[in-house]
Parts: sequence; C-alpha cells; structure tokens
Amino acid sequence: MRLFPLFLDLRGRRVLVVGEGPRAAHKAEALMACGAEVCRRPRFAPADLEEAVLAVAADAPEADLVALARAARARGIPLNVVDRPDLSSFYWPAVVDRAPLSVAIGTAGTAPLLARTLRSLLEARLPARLGALALALERARARLRPLRDPAARRRLLEGLLRGRFAELILAGREEEAEAAFEAALAAQPEGGIVYLVGAGPGEAELLTLRAQYLLSSADAIVYDRLVAPEILARARQDAERYYVGKARGAHCLPQQDINALLIRLARAGKRVVRLKGGDPLVFARGGEELAALHAAGVPAVVVPGVTAALACAASFAIPLTHRDHARTLAFLTGHTREGRVDLDFAALARLPSATLAIYMGRVTLATITRGFLEAGLAPDIPSALIECGGSRRARALFSPLAALAEAAEEAPPQGPALLLIGPAVGEAPGYRLPLPRWEGARNEAGAEEAPSSLFSLSET
Repeated sequence: MRLFPLFLDLRGRRVLVVGEGPRAAHKAEALMACGAEVCRRPRFAPADLEEAVLAVAADAPEADLVALARAARARGIPLNVVDRPDLSSFYWPAVVDRAPLSVAIGTAGTAPLLARTLRSLLEARLPARLGALALALERARARLRPLRDPAARRRLLEGLLRGRFAELILAGREEEAEAAFEAALAAQPEGGIVYLVGAGPGEAELLTLRAQYLLSSADAIVYDRLVAPEILARARQDAERYYVGKARGAHCLPQQDINALLIRLARAGKRVVRLKGGDPLVFARGGEELAALHAAGVPAVVVPGVTAALACAASFAIPLTHRDHARTLAFLTGHTREGRVDLDFAALARLPSATLAIYMGRVTLATITRGFLEAGLAPDIPSALIECGGSRRARALFSPLAALAEAAEEAPPQGPALLLIGPAVGEAPGYRLPLPRWEGARNEAGAEEAPSSLFSLSET
C-alpha cells in the first residue's frame, strides 16, 4: 500500500478551494456537505492559507497552482490539485456515501476513471440502508458495554451483523430487529471454542471463505511454520498471535504444550483459530489436537483446507486419478514421528493403477525411491518432486523414478516438497523428453483469468 487512507473530520475547519469552474464548485460543495468552512478564491494568495487545514485547486492559472503547491508543502497543509498528481499531496477519492458509512476508492491519481467505474459498481451493489445498519450497530454496542468480556461483545456484534438483525434493519423493519437483538442477547454462548482451520498450501487466494471469516473474527490465532504472512494479514489486527511452528527435528513448542495452549485460550472464553498449512487432518496432527480438546471438554470444529497433494498436482496439471492410468490415490508420509521411513514398499508397489502422494519425503527421497525400486516398481514409472506447490514459487522436477533422487541432489528443493509417483504423472504437460527436467508452475496460484470487462463484475 503506497498511500495511507484516512477519513478527516472537517466540521468547522477552514478549507481553501482555489479556481473557477464546475470542478472547483463540485469540490467546494462536497466539502461543505461535510461541515467544512470553505473559502473560495479564483486566484491564489499566500494569506488564503492562514488557518486552513486543507486545500483544493482546479482550473486556476498554472503559476497559481505551482505557488499554492509550494506554499502548502512549506506549511504542511495537504493539497489536492485536480488532475495534477505532481502537485498534489493527497488524492480525491471516488466515494460511495451511505452516511455514516463511506467507501472511498483511490488509485493514487493514476486512473480516476477506474475509481469512478468501481464506485458505480459498488453503488449498484451496496444496500441503500447500510447507513441505518451502521447506526443500529452503534446503538447495539452501547447496550452491550455492560458485558465485561470483550470477546463476548464482539461475538454478539458479529452475530447481529451476519444474521437476522441486519436483514431486518436493511429491510426497514426496526421493531422486529429489536426483537432479534433481544433474542441474540438471550442466546449468547458461554465459553470459548477452537477452530482447526486449514490454511491451504500458502497462497491467500486458496483459503476457503469460511477460513477467511474465522480469521477475521478470531480472538487468538495459533499458527504453524508453513502459514504465509499474507494469510496472517487477513486476521483481526488486535487478535493474539502464537507461533508454534515445527520443522523436522526442531519444534518451537512440543505438541503437548500446543494442546495445553489451545485449551487454556478456549477456557479463557476466546474464539481460537488453530491455523495449519494444508488440511488440518492430513499429516498435520489435527487428530491429536482434537482428541486433547475433546478430553478437556473444549468445543472444537474442523474447517478443511486445500491439502498439499491437491495443490501440487493442480500447479502442474498433473491428474491424480485417470480412467486409463490411476484408479487409486494414496496419501503417505515420508517419515515417522522418530524420523524413520516406515512404508510398506512391497504392498504399495502391488497397488494396481495407483498414484502415490508422499508428504515430507524430501530428506528421505533417496531411501524412498530405492525402496520402491527394490519392491518392484518399474524404473521408468513417471514421478515428480514438487516444491512449494500451490504457490507462485512452485516448481517441479519431472523424472522417471530411477533417476529422480540423483537429479534432485543436483538442484535440491529449498522449500516444502511433495513426491508424486504413478502412471498418471506421465500425463502431465510437463512430463516430456528430455528427462529429468525442472519446470515452473503451469497453473500459477492467483493467475485466474480476469473478467473481460469490469462491468461483468456486476453480473456475478
């Protein structure tokens, strides 16, 4: 974010508007509507800036505009010169007004037409009575102040905003909304809750809608090493954050201590999001945490996420199942709790038409590939070692199984990696001669096709 957005209270404050014509008049009218004491001048004189807290100019002589910009900068007075970003220190936004709610859209002076277009779309989509809803929520906040627990107040307000109360206010049915408020107050839950939430493979765009909502409403977030900063940025700014990341052989916090932390936070009445990379129940110890929470009598809810095997395959258009090549999909782990490889290579090698997805197998790759080859898998069976799948940093090493480990040693992956083995891997566009070969992602996360027109957004 290059510019810091803010809303100014200009009631009773002096604002200078320099210039003649309809654009200057429009700016002056908008400022007066906000309660500003507007001083109109066709030309600029330095004395006009006395006691001014803001200045705007449009359609004045060039010499006046330059002199105004110099004087405003010297006095630290914010200035907007219409269509002159080089002279401006702030930019006039396109505004959607639902007083007291306002939505301001700015492009740092680069594309005013884009800002106006987005405003038109929002005008059509935002209910006319959003301002009434804002005032109703203000009154609700005042009535909830006697509640001592801030988390309980916040949960009640979130329930009002997302439930029947808001619907009734927007429909203009104030009396029924009052009854809905009383019902919500009477039904408020006691105690905390833990949500085990899958953060997906790393890109914020691959979060589920429910995960995003829970992040925005959590009182506390307990997160792992593979949770990306851009995902944490979607959390409430005042949410407590607890890093409990684990790497192979190096645990920031032992699992029993993580369990105890979740229980303690929930018993303090907090809404806790336990944020895990991928899916919380796929090689993420979610089962252990669920068992501990249930044993302690703490309510827990699981919110699934995109697991690594799905994200890695999608990044490179690798079919995990295929009518001609793969009717079985197996998720495996490359090492045990003690760091050993504990796979039944013989049984896995006998699976007919299977795709094997092996998590956490980067360090033990040579042992894994040798085990499968000795168990009878064909040396030329297609395989792929995928690094940072589902992210913009994704890359894949495509290779016949027999050559994979040696090729990986020459250019080892630095991030988390997943191994895919099976005939269906050979159907990926990246699996072509000469092999082995590294490839960048084909389906880059976040690179969705844009709508053909901004106006098509209004039809979605």
